[in-house]
Amino acid sequence: DGMNEKGLVANLLYLVESEYSPKDDPRPALVVSSWAQYMLDNFATVEEAVADARREQYRMVTVEAPNGAPGTLHLSLSDATGDSAILEYIGGELVVHHSRDHQVMTNSPVFEQQLALNRYWQEIGGTVMLPGTNRAADRFVRASFYINAVPQTDDAKEAVAAVFSVVRNCSVPRGISTPDQPNISSTIWRTVSDQKNLIYFYENTAAPSVLWVDLKRVDFSEGSGSRKLDLAGDLMRGGDQTDSFRASDPFRFLVPAR
Repeated sequence: DGMNEKGLVANLLYLVESEYSPKDDPRPALVVSSWAQYMLDNFATVEEAVADARREQYRMVTVEAPNGAPGTLHLSLSDATGDSAILEYIGGELVVHHSRDHQVMTNSPVFEQQLALNRYWQEIGGTVMLPGTNRAADRFVRASFYINAVPQTDDAKEAVAAVFSVVRNCSVPRGISTPDQPNISSTIWRTVSDQKNLIYFYENTAAPSVLWVDLKRVDFSEGSGSRKLDLAGDLMRGGDQTDSFRASDPFRFLVPAR
């Protein structure tokens, strides 16, 4: 997950159905672990990012996840104007869903099927009955309903609180064990991006507090250097952490699977 200084937000989620181009594809490779970073480094809006993706000047290559399985992902983008897009590679081909109406992405199945399932539940009637399991398809339906049911407000604090409440409702309990469903895993962190005020909120599900960073107070000028906020083992940190970043080497992305 991430947000840049223009308010473009990128989120990567696991998608088992992802299939990228073959290894003999001659185009330059972009490793999937840096897909979100590529978008945040180069574009200010969803429209710009989607236009670049549609040119297909690079091929996606996967990485090996910690469990040894291929790290297959799909990408969501949103910007400060309210525009959104979902990018997936299905059967080796790029599929783009670009619309301001696309406000939710979870994991499997592919986004087109998620939309179809969501239409079914919309016909049933919202609060009358919503699917309550921890499957990605059910979490998609709940998030789609609740994000439109919470107050639509210009009060930034209320808006952030409302979005956090929706995300928490659709999270998977920490430490849950579902060995017969390996694609379901615990929610480890949650983020909310205030794209108009450029404040990025982060919540570790093992910690009691939310912390945030005000990007308006961060020096993004060329040569300002890489900085990191080290949270390892520090579960009590909370509140505004903008001034707590320290100089650090650039982030090292996972390398392509062999």
